[in-house]
Amino acid sequence: MASPSPIDAPQHVLDLLTRLHKTSLEQEAAISKSGKVFSSNVIDALKDEQQSSDPKAEFDKLMADKFIALDEDKCQFAYQLINSMGATNVVEAGTSYGVSTIYLALAVAKVKAATGKTGTVIATEFEKEKANVARSYWAQCGDDFVQQIDLREGDLLETLKVNLPQVDLLLLDIWTPMALPTLKIVQPHLRYGAVVLTDNTISGAEAYADLLNYLRTPENGFHNMTLPFNNGFEMSVYLPRK
Repeated sequence: MASPSPIDAPQHVLDLLTRLHKTSLEQEAAISKSGKVFSSNVIDALKDEQQSSDPKAEFDKLMADKFIALDEDKCQFAYQLINSMGATNVVEAGTSYGVSTIYLALAVAKVKAATGKTGTVIATEFEKEKANVARSYWAQCGDDFVQQIDLREGDLLETLKVNLPQVDLLLLDIWTPMALPTLKIVQPHLRYGAVVLTDNTISGAEAYADLLNYLRTPENGFHNMTLPFNNGFEMSVYLPRK
């Protein structure tokens, strides 16, 4: 028998998450034969099928109205991890329509209430329309919930350069070429024992080659484990040598 959901939230929030995950899965199934969308695979397919001169632009156009949310079980894991770590400062690189952000903010709010610590979820989204839709979903969760999130619109390589607190957890769920530059911006702010979670590191191992090489080079301070979720989910603990 499957274990019950670990998410502690009002029923209307749980119902919202169920609807959003369902929509995301339906969209992915319509795009990918495997039922899972990975950016490099879709871009390669666009090159082959459409002979596009700018497959990245075609990919962006295709994905403009798509959720492609972090898998539900991975979201639940991140929620559990935040609670177990007592994490209150979380950075999400790749917010999109804000589904996974709901889990992060629920967990951060729970830790803050239990510990009295301050903190926030720093969310990032390049597309203004996606950011607006994300805000609309968050508003359905309640005013107290919305106050947990600092949404930074625009190029995250710029928006994350300022006003970062000491970071407990970084979630990387973005276009693969952006992952390593993002990590390098956030890394100086990672606390000892901070966790970096990276999605799709098995199916996307080739596209993530630079990132994974960096994470797995001992001198950079990360201790890594590929968790056995669908397509892989890398958990990297930051334990730099003193």
